[in-house]
Amino acid sequence: MSVATRPRSSAKPLTEPRAILGPAGNRVRVSDESKRRTEALKKPQRPKVPVSQSPKSVVQSNVSVDSCCSSDSSSSNSSFKTASSRKTVKQNGVKQAKPKVASTADEVVTEISPAMSGPLKRCDWITPFSDPLYTSFHDEEWGVAVHNDRKLFELLVFSQALAELSWPTILKKREIFRKLFDNFDPSSMAQFTEKKMLSLKVDGCLLLSEAKLRAIVENAKLILKVQQEFGSFSSYCWGSVNHKPLRNAFRYARQVPVKTPKAEVMSKDMMRRGFCCVGPTVVYSFMQVAGIVNDHLVTCFRYQECNATVKKDIKPKIEEIERLTKDADNICLSR
Repeated sequence: MSVATRPRSSAKPLTEPRAILGPAGNRVRVSDESKRRTEALKKPQRPKVPVSQSPKSVVQSNVSVDSCCSSDSSSSNSSFKTASSRKTVKQNGVKQAKPKVASTADEVVTEISPAMSGPLKRCDWITPFSDPLYTSFHDEEWGVAVHNDRKLFELLVFSQALAELSWPTILKKREIFRKLFDNFDPSSMAQFTEKKMLSLKVDGCLLLSEAKLRAIVENAKLILKVQQEFGSFSSYCWGSVNHKPLRNAFRYARQVPVKTPKAEVMSKDMMRRGFCCVGPTVVYSFMQVAGIVNDHLVTCFRYQECNATVKKDIKPKIEEIERLTKDADNICLSR
């Protein structure tokens, strides 16, 4: 039985050349195949590295090689150029210098102008529109430790007057206060009669309300008793904080209290002794202005200055207080 066989054509079918994935993508031209082979015979053969066996340095240089196909030739070219440039820099041992970038805004300002400094930073309640007299009072007196009895009595009166007047108004009338109150001498004010007290007027009006004036005169008499008991009014006031000023560290004005437990204790003791108009709010205001407590904000330039002043002056003041206390004890024993 014969089987019919299909005649085979002697002509070989044209095979499509296989595309080889190169760095620039699949770019193979049939017309250039013979030319490439001729040039390859002339030049010495170099071992070909398959794409799948690419060097590790190329892979580590964040170069992605697609084993299937790549249609974006431009991105592939740029990737290989970047890899080769990194490899060259690594082989030659050359390290490119990176520009220095300031990490914080403060460093930027320092680099631009190291000696540049802005205006003094004060507590938030002092603004550019504040009365110059009030600003000077904040910069020179408020929060400075006071140990003089007359000065302490003056500041206590001013703290009581805050219920009726503001600080700028009180400071403008400061010399009038001193003149009418005999420079805040407790022994002199304790002798004020009813007529003298009612004559403390400015432009036909009482300097303060009649009740407030009566309280001030009565407090002057009680300060004399405190001086006899403690040696000085200063010793009594500073004894409430163990003769060391309290230092708060408030950053914002809203954090500053109007009264504290220490002020409440001192207020109760003063009222027990007969002092008038010495509530916790008045007493705490007195403690602030007399430097018994440092309530300057930490951002204010006076915060550190007041602390430094206290460190310099506190030792001799403590020695003076101890001496006065001993003298008072000796006087009591002799009686």
